[in-house]
Amino acid sequence: MKLLAFLTLFCCSVFTVNSQTYFPPLTGNTWDTISPSDLGWCEDSIHVLYDFLEGSDSKAFIVLKNGKIVLEKYFGTFTQDSVWVWNSAGKTLTAYAVGIAQTEGLLNINDPSSDYLGAGWTSLTPTQEAAITIRHQLTMTTGLDENVSFDCTDPICLEYLADPGTRWSYHNSPYTLLDGVIEDASGLTLNQFIQQKIGSKIGMTGLFFPNGYNNVFVSKPRSMARFGLLLSQDGVWNGTTVQSDVNYLDDMRTPSQTLNNSYGYLTWLNGQSSFMLPSTQLVFPGSAIPSAPSDMYAALGKNGQIINVVPSQDLVIVRMGSSMGNSYVGNQYNDTIWQHINNLGCTAGITENAADYWSIQTNPTSDFIAINGLNNIDIVELYTPAGQKLEVVRNNNALSVSALPRGMYFVRLERNGVMRTFKILLN
Repeated sequence: MKLLAFLTLFCCSVFTVNSQTYFPPLTGNTWDTISPSDLGWCEDSIHVLYDFLEGSDSKAFIVLKNGKIVLEKYFGTFTQDSVWVWNSAGKTLTAYAVGIAQTEGLLNINDPSSDYLGAGWTSLTPTQEAAITIRHQLTMTTGLDENVSFDCTDPICLEYLADPGTRWSYHNSPYTLLDGVIEDASGLTLNQFIQQKIGSKIGMTGLFFPNGYNNVFVSKPRSMARFGLLLSQDGVWNGTTVQSDVNYLDDMRTPSQTLNNSYGYLTWLNGQSSFMLPSTQLVFPGSAIPSAPSDMYAALGKNGQIINVVPSQDLVIVRMGSSMGNSYVGNQYNDTIWQHINNLGCTAGITENAADYWSIQTNPTSDFIAINGLNNIDIVELYTPAGQKLEVVRNNNALSVSALPRGMYFVRLERNGVMRTFKILLN
């Protein structure tokens, strides 16, 4: 009954959409908040989430509900006024800017890219090159060979591999050249266009800066959250129209081609029947981030730069940080964040019962994790900060960990629907 009461509380509080979205002022640090307890979120579970984020080298984490801040946490020396890179999460910002340029009649995404980049922007034949459109750049289907160079935008690096529209491949080079398309179409620099058309209207600050061949967006965490809030709306920010073409926005957040169902216009989609990932031509069945809501779409960047948007819950979730391996999008890491978010709900009874069930006897430890109250029916799992489940040897009320590298881990325990997660340090 307690579990049923918990689920009822969680569903009614978190999953109810409030149509009255709040928008923070364009300037200053004022931003309305919602208490986590108003959503039925438990302080103990929030601390476990924060421990996980800190252990995975996060810099900033923000959750918005109906536009208001529910959670906002900074780690280490990072503060509200610190800046950090978006990496490929900036791709979604570029796609939004391209849509505005089209709405203003400056370009059409069905135009050949060479209309704006000039003839000879690739090493293809004129006929092959003319077949590549802006839409192909937005959908990662140019057919250019990412194996020649993933980032290089010089013509010699851009070689033919397949006809445009017949092959999906995550490829930075043709994406980066969209910056030149915007600049040629508008007569403005990329940063001027972004600031005039988007930043000034939503209070977002930040700049694209050159990093090798790439242009990488850098901003404060709240500016990233502002863009996430804009993404959650149909192009209107507190009565001000930023993008009037809702059809384009719908195309951004729905499958843009039939090759990778989980990719819109430079935007990742959840809840599709299959997905592809960077650096592989494999098609994986199922949802890209299974623990997240099926209607979620996201701007994702290397090392776990994340903007998650969930329309059904009016949620926006932002994470900035580093040290998340070499993945360009970090789906597994994002999924682990969602596992923690899904465990935020609580009632007083469940928290008390969890404390009654278990306690950690030795922490920090070096050889084994002793758990008071552990019995044979308990589910016991051990995870790395990145969310990788580990095989462990269980011996009565202890887990053998002597063979594991030193560092931080998480022990997840479950009994009769009651769950608790402990942070463990191995030294």
